[in-house]
Amino acid sequence: MQSNEKLKESNSSFITLPNGLPGIIGPMRAYPDTAKPLDELTELLLSKETSTFSKAERETVASYVSYLNQCVFCAETHAAVGDYHLDKPGFNKKVWEDLNTAPVSERLRALLRLASKVQKTPCKVVKSDIDTALELGSTQQDIHDTVLIAAAFCMFNRYVDGLGTLAFPPGDKAYQDIGKRLGKSGYIYNP
Repeated sequence: MQSNEKLKESNSSFITLPNGLPGIIGPMRAYPDTAKPLDELTELLLSKETSTFSKAERETVASYVSYLNQCVFCAETHAAVGDYHLDKPGFNKKVWEDLNTAPVSERLRALLRLASKVQKTPCKVVKSDIDTALELGSTQQDIHDTVLIAAAFCMFNRYVDGLGTLAFPPGDKAYQDIGKRLGKSGYIYNP
């Protein structure tokens, strides 16, 4: 993944944000009124775990959509959280490299394909996309959550990159640290 051009040009965001806070963290700290519902949505979507849709899989959907959107901060961060939950460093990047050969279940592969359609052209989602995921063991709730995670992360990615927020370079160790912290504590910010 290439880092965003505007991040190469400048070491500061397009608007004044707290110094040194990368990605979505800066605007969330600067604008707590909008941060609260966004944190709650992220917590609900990614920290929930069911017998058919794990936290790691949810993070993989968020990471994959962010990767497709070329949002370095979100893709790297959520890959690190997913890898943390799996205890498999580098796992999510295999999904980025080639979804067809990535070491994921066929059920998750179907959900990721659905998420990629939502990311690119949601009107191209067809009933057979849903039927395939259901036939492979997904529930209607899993499908709902996948579509909502994909849609939410398109918004989050645009929020991060639209403000030109800072990002560590792809592969930076800081993402592993953030991933571990989020994996342990979740997404609700408690100052």
